[in-house]
Amino acid sequence: MRFSAVLLAGGKSRRMGCDKALLHLPGDPRPLWQRQLDDVLRPLQPAEIFFSGRARPGLPADVILLADEITDCGPLAGIAAALRVMTTPWLVVLAVDLPAMTADFFRTRLLARCARNQGAVPQTTDGFFEPLAAVYPKNCLAEAEARLRVGADRSLQNFVRAAQSAGLIISERIAEVELGLFTNWNTLADTRAPLR
Repeated sequence: MRFSAVLLAGGKSRRMGCDKALLHLPGDPRPLWQRQLDDVLRPLQPAEIFFSGRARPGLPADVILLADEITDCGPLAGIAAALRVMTTPWLVVLAVDLPAMTADFFRTRLLARCARNQGAVPQTTDGFFEPLAAVYPKNCLAEAEARLRVGADRSLQNFVRAAQSAGLIISERIAEVELGLFTNWNTLADTRAPLR
């Protein structure tokens, strides 16, 4: 199975008050963006890795820096940019601010569920999708681009629902014990809470 990967690190970190990508996990000197690349994406052995957002100091030469074609459109713009240029059938998407996510979750719970022209997106028992730790097929690009047009709905929840209705996505239910993997760092208070 050949797939690409993108690390989404293009947010403005307004609520955090500093660049999320440069935060550290306790006891880990690496910036969070490097942890996500080294511990989650590289072990999956993608054919290519994209970095959506501005360059950070030390970004490896083999990581392809991607600029959003349409600015200020949130993570959907980063996903669309990677879908547009990737050379494989699937795209692993990971947000930089999910510090507890693991390569094993992607490997066993998402990539293992992908089928021809179909990706996998985690979903909680109450129906909420986790679209920033997911696998999208290349043929989601048209839906993403349609939603990036002026005045269009750019909600990732609605993007995933539309892709699911079109048969491009299956939902993968998140078990109770896996909820901690989706811990999201939005504020400095979040960074002080222990990861589950």
